[in-house]
Amino acid sequence: MNLQQLEYIVAVDKLNSFSKAAEACYVTQATLSTMVRKLESELEIVLFDRKTNPVITTECGRDIIDQAQKVLMHINRLRQVASEVRGVIEGELNIGVIPTIASNLLHRILPGLMEAYPLLKLNIREITTQNIIEQLKQGELDVGLASTPLGEAQLEEDILYYEKLLVYGDAPGADTRFMTPKDIADEKVWLLEEGNCLTDQVINICALNSKKMNSNLNFSPNSFDSLLNIVDSLNGLTLIPELYCMDLPAERKEKVRDFTSPYPVREISLVYFRPYAKLRLIDAVSNQIKQLVEPMLQTSHLKNNEMRIAKL
Repeated sequence: MNLQQLEYIVAVDKLNSFSKAAEACYVTQATLSTMVRKLESELEIVLFDRKTNPVITTECGRDIIDQAQKVLMHINRLRQVASEVRGVIEGELNIGVIPTIASNLLHRILPGLMEAYPLLKLNIREITTQNIIEQLKQGELDVGLASTPLGEAQLEEDILYYEKLLVYGDAPGADTRFMTPKDIADEKVWLLEEGNCLTDQVINICALNSKKMNSNLNFSPNSFDSLLNIVDSLNGLTLIPELYCMDLPAERKEKVRDFTSPYPVREISLVYFRPYAKLRLIDAVSNQIKQLVEPMLQTSHLKNNEMRIAKL
């Protein structure tokens, strides 16, 4: 029995396919199948039902897979400890980022992270908050970048920054600023698709009802670009985060307005599941993001009582 065999069976269990597992492990299917059969012979247990499509892990195999995952986790931890002893930030970090953060944060932080930690490999995926939570608990992700608080007792949250939510669009007779978020509750407010965390935050902080924007149109965009295009075309308002606003062209920035204090903000954090946490790597990434992003944001000059965190 060796670590490679454990990696192979975990991959087959995860992907329910010998061919996909071989591709993920960068070996031929013949090599992977042979190594798995040798392990089954050594253990005198059939781990997978190969007659099914997709491949199914047997009941006995399930217990073996669970233990193999724990062994691999501890091996990764040993490697991390060795790096810590040497005082080097190196290794691999699997990161899940929600789309409403990824589109305007990653291009600001990745150059600095890669320069600061050249031996650290970052595997980044854009996925939903719920998928981040599930994959953290399963050990498929090391850390997530999401809007918080999530209210998940098992997850640790390291707050990175607070980001203002700003008004975009035209409202008849509107001044330069809106008094409070609730002042726009009776306006035509466009939102991202249902279930998006920012949509939930806007609904909560602005006390919006569920009225339709148009009697003959039901449109739920999944990107800020689509959202702003519909606002420009059909009028109305929406709320956008501060970093996204920074990337807008000048003509669109003219349509952005602020609230008065306390300003609505969204809380952005690194979240991780402690039993699987690579704490030294996570701390290094966290500190670097804070140093890079905080100086860009208006919230870095605000006191706590001048901000109101939008709840999920």
